[in-house]
Amino acid sequence: MEKLTFTLEDTKEKVDFFVLEETRLNGVDYILVADSEEDDGEALILKDLSADGEAEALYRVVDDDEELESVMRVFELLLEDVEITL
Repeated sequence: MEKLTFTLEDTKEKVDFFVLEETRLNGVDYILVADSEEDDGEALILKDLSADGEAEALYRVVDDDEELESVMRVFELLLEDVEITL
C-alpha cells in the first residue's frame, strides 16, 4: 500500500495517508486514502486539483454530497469487499 505525506494548507502540519484506490471520473483524478493500514481507519476521498505537469499534486477533500456519493460508489465497485460509509 502506497503511503503519501500531505502538508495541510492552513497549519503546514504533515499528515500521512495510505492510498487504498484511485480513479478518474469526467477527467478528474480522485484517490481514496485512509489514516491507517488497519481495517477500521478513517477514510477520505480526495480530488486532485493540480494542473497537468505540476511537480506537486494539490488535493482537496471532496465535500460536495452529490460528487462524494458518485465517487464513493465507484470506489466500492473497484474494491468489491469494502463498504464506505459517510
